[in-house]
Amino acid sequence: MDFGFGHADDQFRAEARGWLGSHLVGPYAEWAGRGGPGSEHEGAAVRRAWERELGAGGWIGLGWDCPEGAYGSRPVSLTRQVVWAEEYARARAPGRVGHIGENLLAPTLLAHGDEAQRRRFLPPIARGEELWCQGYSEPDAGSDLAALRTVAVRDGTGYRVTGQKIWTSLAREADWCFVLARTDPGERRHRGLSFLLVAMDQPGRIEVRPIRQMSGTAEFNEVFFDGAVAGHVVGGEGAGWRVAMGLLACERGVSTLVQQIGFAAELSAVLAAAVRCGTLRDPVLREQLLSQWAELRVMRWNALRTLGAAGDAGAPSVAKLLWGGWHQRLGELAMRVRGAAAALGPVDWSAREPYALDAWQRLFLFTRADTLYGGSDEIQRNIIAERVLGLPRGER
Repeated sequence: MDFGFGHADDQFRAEARGWLGSHLVGPYAEWAGRGGPGSEHEGAAVRRAWERELGAGGWIGLGWDCPEGAYGSRPVSLTRQVVWAEEYARARAPGRVGHIGENLLAPTLLAHGDEAQRRRFLPPIARGEELWCQGYSEPDAGSDLAALRTVAVRDGTGYRVTGQKIWTSLAREADWCFVLARTDPGERRHRGLSFLLVAMDQPGRIEVRPIRQMSGTAEFNEVFFDGAVAGHVVGGEGAGWRVAMGLLACERGVSTLVQQIGFAAELSAVLAAAVRCGTLRDPVLREQLLSQWAELRVMRWNALRTLGAAGDAGAPSVAKLLWGGWHQRLGELAMRVRGAAAALGPVDWSAREPYALDAWQRLFLFTRADTLYGGSDEIQRNIIAERVLGLPRGER
């Protein structure tokens, strides 16, 4: 697509940069560049307050497809959404705790929800007051989401949800969870599923257990539902698969550009480390770093090409394949440029743990999962083969 910035976009950039500069102060400044992947569970109170700050400033809901001012949003053009994403990343503002509600649930409600649901849930998201998490993956239904076993049984006008979800980001901070559950036990696979909205504050009916990973962090969680009440179904009973797939399509677009800006900052830091350590003189390592730079440029052009594209079934899978492998290789390079020193860390003998991981070690360990979470590479290739190229379905 022809993607250029005009004078109005430049004015919007100045507005965004000025607002961020005047509001990223105090505790918010202390959390600059923190709270992203690998540390999403940290600084929850400060980042929640920052979410309300963003809402008060009118910076939530920029990409919503609705009239300006509807539900408290401030929809702007695609170019201005990109401008805001770029300035947010440039300012190293704290990692968002409201992005699941703003970028995943809100577009889904606008496309599939009813007016009562939009009026109930969108304004609190726009104000930064209610946070959301996603109840999709299960222990035996990760990339193969249609194999889920969580069930929801009708109870009067609502449902009772029982089952387990896993790898749930922000479950400890969230006020609500959108849950994909089976409401028709007589159906199989993607049929008989419903998309339910569940309040997380249900003591005795919902339990959240953090999952400690090899990096020492615990940003993901298990969530257990034991007869939890769900009073809202989006799109109607049995339409869960259609709604869920529509939601997953929202993960591409401007949000991928935000991610890539963060990747660029990480790559620059790895390059600087290679210069300091002298490993940039290694021709093989230098070629690998150059390849990382070139691939990142390709990812940006691909994201811009598909921005706002409708009906492109393969775009999310292609994007996931590109960035998952790229970021994993960057984690490996972050270790390689430092040589043997990469295996060492600062020792704090007063701490319970024998040693603490530095930022690069955490990056390396976290990125081992990049080609798995959000849909493994194998699943993404199957989607592209079957839904885009029209190849025969492989044996399951």
